[in-house]
Amino acid sequence: MDWKTCKEKRLAKEIGVDTELIKSLKISAGKKTSSAKLLEMNETTASSIITLAYDALRELLEAIAIKNGYKIYNHECYTSFLQSVMDENEMAESFDSLRKLRNSINYYGKDISIDDAKIVAEDIEELMKKCRPLLAED
Repeated sequence: MDWKTCKEKRLAKEIGVDTELIKSLKISAGKKTSSAKLLEMNETTASSIITLAYDALRELLEAIAIKNGYKIYNHECYTSFLQSVMDENEMAESFDSLRKLRNSINYYGKDISIDDAKIVAEDIEELMKKCRPLLAED
């Protein structure tokens, strides 16, 4: 879905910058990241670790959107936000792949191997590292 469609369908709207919400989302993302790291990676926890890490990433993206004056109500629209508003095409493609994997896990019961989960967790961490400078104080 492109950014124009996200805005037309009110899946993304312009808002005022809310610094307290941004701070709260960053803290929440940090807690989810810490929780994911506390879990030992095994067949039982692999999907849960990926889901927690993805949620932390999504919260950072929400904070970036709010910092830029947008509230986004659809995970797919974060992809178009990254492409169109932030001009971060590589990040957008990475996030979209992770979004699809997370949806497969959450909504279709996809199982993920330990080896694949380790790679995905690293990919999420790399994307989170790229998000942090976008949240730096001006």
